[in-house]
Amino acid sequence: MRTLTLRSGLAALLIAALSYNAQADEQPGTVRIGYQKYGTLVLLKARGTLEKRLAEQGVKVQWTEFPGGPQLLEGLNVGSIDFGVTGETPPVFAQAAGADLVYVAHEPPAPTSEAILLPKDSPIKSVAELKGKKVALNKGSNVHYLLVRALEKAGLKYSDIQPVYLPPADARAAFERGSVDAWVIWDPYQAAAEKQLSARTLVDGTGLVDNHQFYLATRPYANNHPQVITTLIDEVRSVGEWSQQNPQQVTDQVAPLLGLPADITFTAVKRQGYGAQPITPEVTAAQQKIADTFTQLKLIPKALSIKDVVWTAPAKVAAAQ
Repeated sequence: MRTLTLRSGLAALLIAALSYNAQADEQPGTVRIGYQKYGTLVLLKARGTLEKRLAEQGVKVQWTEFPGGPQLLEGLNVGSIDFGVTGETPPVFAQAAGADLVYVAHEPPAPTSEAILLPKDSPIKSVAELKGKKVALNKGSNVHYLLVRALEKAGLKYSDIQPVYLPPADARAAFERGSVDAWVIWDPYQAAAEKQLSARTLVDGTGLVDNHQFYLATRPYANNHPQVITTLIDEVRSVGEWSQQNPQQVTDQVAPLLGLPADITFTAVKRQGYGAQPITPEVTAAQQKIADTFTQLKLIPKALSIKDVVWTAPAKVAAAQ
């Protein structure tokens, strides 16, 4: 009888746990959002409108800042966040590493918002002259692909340069002291280096890369909580459209958060793309090209299928927006 009672008790606990998990799927409680020092999510966080809308669904918002896209997607991979934004390349590396992520939306192209920078007194005049030089970049970030494409256009291989993999703060320090010959970086670090260090732009992304920003989620979260994801993207689109029309107000709001002067922030704000949209076949194809490029360079270990990780909101949820 005692054994039967124990088994009954364990069964009851199991049923309760399964019931709790099912309720958790229906009511996520908290959505954990990863953001970087700059971008539309910073504005969304400051406005507070997302919190109000999700409160109606019984959902709270938790924000976590990351220094770059690769670090943010590692957070997504280990389950410390549910949703975040990165540039083009980090999702490719994350997918290759086995992260169970999905693309849920993208921003319009912003090719001038990343560049290969040179010290003001550098004798280098062309990308071809980077051969044999030390180039700082954040490995697996959006600028990684910019560098590959720029070298390719100049007739160089990736192996023709000496990549120095550093996060933005360390890369700037190396750039300032002359430890590297060039720095591939994105805004607002790019705008700050241009203004504060008189850094010279060798090339930006124009004609080389789209530099889309992507919004991603863990696949389980997107599948279990599509209403939260669609609300998130709707709010991101709204704040983006407002930002495009009000760059000075955006600057006034964001500059203190970044700890940067208003003129530097304004430059970065103007170069950003705004207006989140669902992932299109054209964007999927462009992202597939990036994945194929890194596979060919053996920087990722296997071929990827981007279309397999593109999320589409269920029809009834999409119609409700």
